[in-house]
Amino acid sequence: MKKILVTGGAGFIGSNFIRYILGEHPEYQVINIDKLTYAGNLENLREVEENPRYVFVRGDILDEELISELLNGKHPATNNQLPNTIINFAAESHVDRSIADPSSFVETNVHGTQVLLDGARKAWKGNNNLFVQVSTDEVYGSLGSTGYFTEDTPLAPNSPYSASKAGGDLMVKAYWETYKLPCIITRCSNNYGHYQFPEKLIPLMITNVIEGKPLPVYGDGQNVRDWIHVEDHCRGIDLILSKGNAGEVYNIGGNNEWKNIDIVRLITGKMEDILGLKKGSLASLIKFVKDRPGHDRRYAIDSSKIIKDLDWKPLYSFEKGIEETIRWYLSSKEWWEGIKRGEYMQYYERNYLKR
Repeated sequence: MKKILVTGGAGFIGSNFIRYILGEHPEYQVINIDKLTYAGNLENLREVEENPRYVFVRGDILDEELISELLNGKHPATNNQLPNTIINFAAESHVDRSIADPSSFVETNVHGTQVLLDGARKAWKGNNNLFVQVSTDEVYGSLGSTGYFTEDTPLAPNSPYSASKAGGDLMVKAYWETYKLPCIITRCSNNYGHYQFPEKLIPLMITNVIEGKPLPVYGDGQNVRDWIHVEDHCRGIDLILSKGNAGEVYNIGGNNEWKNIDIVRLITGKMEDILGLKKGSLASLIKFVKDRPGHDRRYAIDSSKIIKDLDWKPLYSFEKGIEETIRWYLSSKEWWEGIKRGEYMQYYERNYLKR
């Protein structure tokens, strides 16, 4: 059995990865540590919670004692076996929240990453160990109308969120260069799919349509993002676990650029079809709001390295993926309706309605 420690596994990408890896690899055991902040939800993992190869530990990656116990096989969740792989999904990850409170992003994304790295450095003595830092294309900054981010693009983050992720990435690089701790950094474009927290663009638009609420679009809506289905991202990480080379960075992108306003129009058009509504009837819900400070204009990833070296490619077409995602949110109201209350509504009002 290969025992892996997944951090932040109750979040959107982490939970999708856990379900994927347990389904694809019967030889894997997964320990999931998650603090269960606002974006962490154990409902995301209900289908695997009884799996004998999966165990959940509620905890903070800043807790050095807990991390040491887990990595040295001294925590009950480890069953006296040492995890030989760490996949670090744990992160504060929303730009708007980072603008309101940068300090928590620095704590989790930089200091938390360092605690994990140091725990691994002290615990790992032999071979066949690997630390995978799951990062973002946002660390590269903003592109003009042409060009793509490669693994050699200099880091130039423009928000507290992306700056904190860049700081974590640099810490990973330092532990590889200084201690030869086997590390790989992945940088992915915008993900979408099942179980995504509804403050993000695609689930926000879908759920607001269902609720008959306005669809807030920042600025002129011309900001461009490269979108990838979360399962394609998970397959990329899986390949990196088995074939990736320590010390490398791998970009994982969908080669699928869309302007934000066009995404919103695609969603409304598909939902009109699915719900049997008159064509164009949802357009009146689109409302342009004041732009986000420091809003990067365009991201686009060059994924040729992982395609060439690891034989990876995205399998989901965007049209198929969006329709599947819409249908999932339509059939999963009990999952997201509870989320879109309480603290979330305070955030939503502050971030959109008062702009």
